[in-house]
Amino acid sequence: MSSQPDTVSTSTAVTEPTFYEQTWDLSYRHALGETTSRFLAGLAEGRIWGRRDPASDRVLVPPRAYSDRDHVPTTDWVEVGTEGVIEMFTVVYEPFRNLPEPPYALAYVTLDGADTALVGYVRGVDLTDQKKATEALAIGTRAVVRFSDTPTGTVADYWFELADGSA
Repeated sequence: MSSQPDTVSTSTAVTEPTFYEQTWDLSYRHALGETTSRFLAGLAEGRIWGRRDPASDRVLVPPRAYSDRDHVPTTDWVEVGTEGVIEMFTVVYEPFRNLPEPPYALAYVTLDGADTALVGYVRGVDLTDQKKATEALAIGTRAVVRFSDTPTGTVADYWFELADGSA
């Protein structure tokens, strides 16, 4: 019996990263429930609704059935304003399946009367110059919600534009 340690052949060792590409194309049908259903119905009417967190008195937009902090049921429905402040944004320059052709921008906007931010597409801003686009969409910039003339009862019923109309 040899006292030599066993040796492992490295001829099959992986030295480069390996990848497995997979594409999933799934369709879902969700039961929306009271909270989301009322929010989407409000969008079709040109209104933004939130729900009050009874523990903190915060107005959650989009509305949630339960507090995001302590999981207690939210209470009152509160209509919030259609103007607010950009809290965060991104400009997308690469294509993604089933999303708009780039470039496009998304922003989180805390609407007047709300305590949480609503995400939506931003229209009316020239996104071809990255530096100018990021200056136009700067955090703290006022934005206004615009509504579709032909609502469908989905989140596609609204978008944001800069409140002062400049881009």
